[in-house]
Amino acid sequence: MSLFVVGSASHVGKSVTVAAICRCLVRRGCMVAPFKSQNMSLNSYVTPGGGEIGMAQAMQAAAAKLVPHVDMNPVLLKPKGDCVSQVVLNGRPYKDVPITEYYQETPGLLEHALAAYDRLKTEYGHVVVEGAGGAAELNLYDRDIANTQLARRLRIPLILVADIERGGVFAQVWGTIQLLPPDILPLVRGIIINKFRGDPAIFTPGIKMIEDLCGIPVLGVVPYFTLPLPSEDSLSIGDKSAGNGKVRIGVIRLPRIANFTDFELLEQYAAVDYVPPGAPLDAYDCIIIPGTKNTIDDLKVLMESGMGRELHRAREQGIPIIGICGGYQMLGTTLVDAGFESVAGTYPGLGLLDCVTHFASYEKNTTQVKRQAQDIPPILSAMGTVTGYEIHMGITDAGSCREALHGDGRVSDDGLVFGTYMHGLFQNPSAANALLSYLYEKKGLPFDPIPETIADPYETLADLFEEHVDMDAVEALVRAG
Repeated sequence: MSLFVVGSASHVGKSVTVAAICRCLVRRGCMVAPFKSQNMSLNSYVTPGGGEIGMAQAMQAAAAKLVPHVDMNPVLLKPKGDCVSQVVLNGRPYKDVPITEYYQETPGLLEHALAAYDRLKTEYGHVVVEGAGGAAELNLYDRDIANTQLARRLRIPLILVADIERGGVFAQVWGTIQLLPPDILPLVRGIIINKFRGDPAIFTPGIKMIEDLCGIPVLGVVPYFTLPLPSEDSLSIGDKSAGNGKVRIGVIRLPRIANFTDFELLEQYAAVDYVPPGAPLDAYDCIIIPGTKNTIDDLKVLMESGMGRELHRAREQGIPIIGICGGYQMLGTTLVDAGFESVAGTYPGLGLLDCVTHFASYEKNTTQVKRQAQDIPPILSAMGTVTGYEIHMGITDAGSCREALHGDGRVSDDGLVFGTYMHGLFQNPSAANALLSYLYEKKGLPFDPIPETIADPYETLADLFEEHVDMDAVEALVRAG
């Protein structure tokens, strides 16, 4: 009643494969839930119950036509730097753990993960499980709760996903198969090759070679495609290309950037660059400071790199500057930390908004929100009602600046600098249209608004897999598993 999708490496397409299988199965009348025991990502999502999970599992839930739930990702690791990660357990902050100590926690975390899996299986009947990274990490076999240890406990069929675009797909597949533990190898029941470019007929002999070598059927070769699906983690930034759009938006690529999925709708209608600290900003029509796992540490990087001066120069030139979550906190005058965000102390902010943020607790505010943008031109006044979610430590006290959204954020007197705690703001077509129409108009360019109803990309994804993957065989594995 379940299936386990593992990979030859990180970023080979496991998450999208799980999403595709979920939507295909739902269309075939099979209720199914996604599951990943342990995820490591700074792109996260807040469930309706206020729990935090990886963005990939929220994406997969949408593909399965389900409401995201913390059981879909019971263990989320959020890197903080210096080999330390925050562990989010069952949707809530658990503790900060150095990697050298984390593996002492894995036996207990595995039990939490198995309990979550059992709840999903009881409720939905079928579960599609995603592994993490590469399945054949020999040095981790005794503690890999996302692959080996989980597979041993579940004993369900495995599909191995490999990425042909990277090259060396034969070595990826054969090497992984050969290195799997003897008790795991019999569970591998199929192989999917991702990201093929060109004429698939050229690879037909290669399919036979893989099947002859491994004794495992290749269930499909999926062509390279581009769909507007949320990015799982920071590896995806390297895949992004700003293109040659006439309107350019610079998103500061903070060292610990989080939830850059906030800007992926904008990427479809403008040239969005992820700009490293210290790079000049004079080529951009708008600048966004995104969320971060460590506001104070990344603020220090901005200041030391000279990016603070660049931002003030942009402000003097009338360039809109927008801060999301940690970026909003940086825009204020002062950040006061009692030792929960970074080293205890008082830190000067960018001073572009009159507000002060206090970090006085390890607890996070994690909630879905619906807010009305304030009637302040030239951008906020055109947004209307918007929805999103908040994930942040710290509380921001207002100074003289007005609210940007009802109950949240601050905005400058001229409306060109504003900050908000709302992630997903620019996933709202009304908010994206408000910003883009202003930027296009300022340059004297026509702008066709983004439709309020956006096509479901998971239908296109499922069509692609139905065409290029033996989904009858995949469904049979799920039902038999």
